[in-house]
Amino acid sequence: MAAALLSPHPSLPSPNSRSSLRPRSGGALGAGAARVPLPRRRVRVLASCSREPAAGNRGLEVERRRLLISGLMSSFAIATPISESYAAMETDEDVKMNTQVDKINAYSFHYPVELPGKKFSFKWVESRKPERYSSAAPLSPDARQRIVSERVDMIHNVVISVSIGPPNSRFLPSKDKSSWDPKDVADCILSDRSTLKVTTGQRMTESSVLDAHCTEVDGEPYWYYEYLVRKSPTKSAPEPNLFRHNVACTAERDGFLYSLNASTLSKQWESMGPFLQKTVASFRLLPPTDSYVPPYKDPWRFW
Repeated sequence: MAAALLSPHPSLPSPNSRSSLRPRSGGALGAGAARVPLPRRRVRVLASCSREPAAGNRGLEVERRRLLISGLMSSFAIATPISESYAAMETDEDVKMNTQVDKINAYSFHYPVELPGKKFSFKWVESRKPERYSSAAPLSPDARQRIVSERVDMIHNVVISVSIGPPNSRFLPSKDKSSWDPKDVADCILSDRSTLKVTTGQRMTESSVLDAHCTEVDGEPYWYYEYLVRKSPTKSAPEPNLFRHNVACTAERDGFLYSLNASTLSKQWESMGPFLQKTVASFRLLPPTDSYVPPYKDPWRFW
């Protein structure tokens, strides 16, 4: 399959001289997959922060949980009519944002809560409150990437989650993070995100990276990427080409990757995407406090 050239996307912070992209072979969605048009939006970074220095049944439990949430959200997407205020949302309108600060893992981000002018509000449920890495739910059977916090809006089919995990040496063999390619960082995270008991290569075929670039924030690299994930049709959502559109940001600290991921159904991207891009642009690692628990501390502890 012909190599696909990734180009920076204007909806995320623009890459600078530190940015790098290498074409990689093999489009993950296959030659017949339709390309979802990307919205031409501009997103500004809302804040900046300085940086300072499992058991086998756990994977099964997480897989059941994610399948349940996926089924519920698909049902809401089909059965719930889109309100007039939702359909008429102006993406350039100011949106009210709240801030989530996780002192245990020392990061923060903003998330959308309301569009006052349109009388539209998100219906967030904190499905997983912030917790330490050792007790967090794994994203795959090998338990490398783990969800340390998650919030879900099942009415509007939006998910925001933060995961932590060590780099995969297959994609990031060097210890020097300044040399990491943005596409390699994206592939590293996505290879560990599937709950299916399949090979790393098979997991990656579920995803197709649309854009990846790196931007320095307070002297530290933050990798931004945008990708699609093909979801299996269900009885309530029988479309043959059902995708989730994702935007994400990854940063490194103490030998672990901290990643914020925000997603919605591809057919809702035009209306929801700009708000999720603002969330991703606001993600920051914070200076650790006394409440901070490094991922490598007490790996045996699950409470």
